[in-house]
Amino acid sequence: MDNKLYYGDNLHILREFIPDESVDLIYLDPPFNSKADYNILFREPNGSMSDAQITAFEDTWHWNIEIERAFQELQETAPKNVVEMMQAFRDNVIGKNDMMAYLTIMCIRLIELRRVLKDTGSIYLHCDPTASHYLKLLLDSIFWGQNFRSEIIWIRTFAHSSANRPGPVHDVIFLYSKSTNYIWNIVYQEYDPLYLETFLDQVDENNQRYMRVDLTGAGISKGESGKPWRGIDVSSKGRHWAYNPETLEKWDQEGKIHWPKKKGGMPRLKRYKEDLPGVLLQDVWKDIRPIHNLSKERLGFPTQKPITLLERIIKASSNKGDVVLDPFCGCGTTIAAAQKLNRKWIGIDITHLAINLMKYRLNDMFELKAGKEYEVIGEPKDLSGAKELANSVDGRYQFQFWALSLINAIPYQDKKKGADTGIDGYIRFIHEKGKYKHAVVQVKSGHVSVKDIRDLGHVIEREQSELGFFITLEAPTKPMLVEASKKGLYHSEVWNRDYPRLQIFTIEELFAGKKPEYPSSVYQYKRAERVQEKKENMDLNFK
Repeated sequence: MDNKLYYGDNLHILREFIPDESVDLIYLDPPFNSKADYNILFREPNGSMSDAQITAFEDTWHWNIEIERAFQELQETAPKNVVEMMQAFRDNVIGKNDMMAYLTIMCIRLIELRRVLKDTGSIYLHCDPTASHYLKLLLDSIFWGQNFRSEIIWIRTFAHSSANRPGPVHDVIFLYSKSTNYIWNIVYQEYDPLYLETFLDQVDENNQRYMRVDLTGAGISKGESGKPWRGIDVSSKGRHWAYNPETLEKWDQEGKIHWPKKKGGMPRLKRYKEDLPGVLLQDVWKDIRPIHNLSKERLGFPTQKPITLLERIIKASSNKGDVVLDPFCGCGTTIAAAQKLNRKWIGIDITHLAINLMKYRLNDMFELKAGKEYEVIGEPKDLSGAKELANSVDGRYQFQFWALSLINAIPYQDKKKGADTGIDGYIRFIHEKGKYKHAVVQVKSGHVSVKDIRDLGHVIEREQSELGFFITLEAPTKPMLVEASKKGLYHSEVWNRDYPRLQIFTIEELFAGKKPEYPSSVYQYKRAERVQEKKENMDLNFK
């Protein structure tokens, strides 16, 4: 399969799976050292935001032994100019702090990203101004200063209150190519309304505004374009007609020639708004609006970028069939834009939560199914893989996120960070017409006993839930099954059916296709808008 989603550390994925010079375009929007916890929020059935939330990643870097090892690896393997730059940062400019940790993490990954980029490829690094000056020096040393193409300013919001400085309203996107032989397609931006108001300064008989454009070019021509037209000898003025006489006659018959009232004045071409292709792409982007809170596009991922931003980047720096890579994929805007524009794509993220969100998004937008139209690499495929995930670093939470995805459950975290509520996830289902209930879910990757089932029973009662699901890596004991049966049945009036109140599932059973029993569920995530266009028409023509 051409398209792939990878779960895991992008450094490992790049080194193990992505060949040299195999990618045409890279976009990355890495998390920065903002000291903030970024959360994915989930919507209730009525569309409101839920109090339930889960930390997708903690956006903080610290100088520790792992960063020290990465820095040492750079000293031993990176090009000489990169080593000197990083040493200067650490020893003379920044020191061993969080910023230096962030730059070390970025440096070792940018070297790998340069390796996988084709000679004709480009990379866009999206960041905020807090670290952009350091990142530019880093990019200069890795991609070489002569391959710097642009510092794009994206106005991400129109107002931001700040008491002690001008309000920060923009992000920085650095564009570098790998060589001077890089892909660049002509892309136009919309005209600024003030420009149109200023230059469309004429009004025709239909009250349509237009501008007047010269019909001549500099220099004399001895061909058709140098001959008089309508009695006007442009050669005497040291010029020539920019269009052949047949075209000029056609335009005149169509009323597209502006004839001056002043005797001796030159005719000009009428250009209306629809005749203007737009402004050639500039390095300040004010015309792509950020995603506001009520946007249909918003999925609840706080760092989500508008798909139009990625569409512009992909159109400018790649062609149909090219490979687009996003190593910090988040909620998958890059891969969604690439799919829409008929590019191949590779997405990487370090959380199963993000991978699951991307799978929902691809299904909602394009009806793409994992394992059919694209491949997911890094998710457990069997029991041994599940055990490996559970025993890995940070395995407890990643195993939990992944296990919840097997039954389409939403991860849950109490408002009070770190509080153990006995709930790892939940599933909303229809209880009565127009009313919903939550089934609570617990996930266990370690040893389990009858006590765990009793505890889940207490949670069901405390939360006044009708159903509870227990997912375990180990096989349940007979006392656990007996204890679960004691919780009895939940009767659904809507479906006129009984369901076991407490159900136990092993990972092995879920692999085999066993599913929880409960009334019809509501959609757990906010749906991404369907892309209606046929595949062959998905790529918008360049103007």
